[in-house]
Amino acid sequence: MIEIKNLTKIYHTYDHDITALDDVSLSVSKSEIFGIIGLSGAGKSTLIRCINMLEKPTGGSILVDGQDITSLNKDELRVARQKIGMIFQHFNLLSSRTVFDNVMFPLEIAKVPIKQARQKVNELLEVVGLLDKARIYPDQLSGGQKQRVGIARALANDPKVLLSDEATSALDPQTTSSILKLLKEINRQLDLTILLITHDMNVIKQVCDRVAVIDESRIVEVGDVLSVFSNPQTATSKNFLKVIMKSDIPEDLAPTVSLSSGMISQFWRVSFIGASSGEPIISSMISKFDLSANILYGNIDRVKDIPFGNLLLELIGTAEVLHQAHDYLNSQGLEIEVLYRD
Repeated sequence: MIEIKNLTKIYHTYDHDITALDDVSLSVSKSEIFGIIGLSGAGKSTLIRCINMLEKPTGGSILVDGQDITSLNKDELRVARQKIGMIFQHFNLLSSRTVFDNVMFPLEIAKVPIKQARQKVNELLEVVGLLDKARIYPDQLSGGQKQRVGIARALANDPKVLLSDEATSALDPQTTSSILKLLKEINRQLDLTILLITHDMNVIKQVCDRVAVIDESRIVEVGDVLSVFSNPQTATSKNFLKVIMKSDIPEDLAPTVSLSSGMISQFWRVSFIGASSGEPIISSMISKFDLSANILYGNIDRVKDIPFGNLLLELIGTAEVLHQAHDYLNSQGLEIEVLYRD
């Protein structure tokens, strides 16, 4: 549905050039929810604004549903944008218009007949759960309600693609979860392709099918969410995951016990995926091998409704036994990262 090829965006300033996007290529399939995560200044906002041509790329091409939007003239682009909905971080609602009239606005621009447009607005307000708020003004709404109005407005012209520009970053965690749940429902009910950008890995975890990590203007990793969570390939991805999966070893947990001759201590991060998250694999390992284990941290969460567990272990044994235990866990489909070796 979205095909980005060798996209470059350079901002020219008085004394130097700033490269916001550097040879970015990306493919988003029809009907999927695709996330782009990056730190502030990494280029993610520029990327999403290029997709609907709010920013004109310096080079490369962007195809949306097979149409190269970078080659369109002004009139053609205006028509193409009607099929690319946009949800903004700060809502961008018109304060002088009611909720109903804010959602009506893009239909007015598209010159949709008034009766048809009014029916469409009522349908969309029902979808986002705000039909009872139709006649009030934005300043009477909570942040989550304002974003629901923004979502309804973005859906007004039946877009094929919905872009979300940090749509939940100004919301509290509970409201964020409700908005993400709404986006998942819209994706399923309308068979809509959604591309969202965020700096929050929890957002990716809750809603996305695949994720791209952007760092210093380039895409550094792309994969399905479960793969990136269980086996991140870049330092950038690992740093994002530290926020929701504890893997650093606190200083006060560094090994202080005296070890017998030939014994060593290691800290391991062990990731469980799918069915294995409910199996007693660690206890089986301890019973099979002559080693001691101390669980320092553990949790079980879900990534796209698939169970995902994470354990931080201290293991004490001989080098040979630890090697055998490592192989055993690998054979059970677990991912192991050795964080510390004594």
